[in-house]
Amino acid sequence: MGLPEPERIFAGDLHRARKAVEEANLLILSDLQRGIDVAVESVAAHMAELKGYVGLNPSFRLALLPFDVEGSAPRVVRMAAEAATRSGVGPMAAVPGALADLAVASMQEIGCSVSLVENGGEISATSERPILVAIYAGRSPVSGRFGFFLEKGDFPIGIATSSATVSHAVSFGEADAAVVVSESAALADAAATRVCNAVSGEDARASVEGGLRTAEKIPGVRGAIVVR
Repeated sequence: MGLPEPERIFAGDLHRARKAVEEANLLILSDLQRGIDVAVESVAAHMAELKGYVGLNPSFRLALLPFDVEGSAPRVVRMAAEAATRSGVGPMAAVPGALADLAVASMQEIGCSVSLVENGGEISATSERPILVAIYAGRSPVSGRFGFFLEKGDFPIGIATSSATVSHAVSFGEADAAVVVSESAALADAAATRVCNAVSGEDARASVEGGLRTAEKIPGVRGAIVVR
């Protein structure tokens, strides 16, 4: 699960809005104004379904390990559970990313050529134009100094950040930032949590290398950066 960040996404002249939907803090970029509204509606609808499911299955929220869900579970629940299983973490670690993925899918359905949703630091995007995403690592001296220049061939993409020093989410590691690039934000979200958890110990270099080895073992992960 991610962390709130300062401005770090740059994509030229687009419709851009920050929205809060209950616990979700969203940054939405789109070439169509309607895309903003559709993304917000998607997050609200899927959060309602998630809350309904958790109300009947409270163990889903508390699980720190992969959690089996029924085929009839809401789509956001199934997406989070699948990503968490692949990464070896609890399903809530993938929920923000899954919500972002679903919002982007809804934007594509109405014809947006640029669809980007950041949910608390987890990014889901597809775009026909380049997008620059800087990496935020709290007080680390490298924070905001490097990132990803994404071109048309890189999409669709998910980028997620987990931190033991900035985020309020549960973490068992010591990374300032564990950033994962993946095929979806749900998987990137869960994988970043797993990678961050693996970064620990007095030997900082060895812990970073351990985190990167962990990332390599997760199917669907395209790349990772660890800052400590």
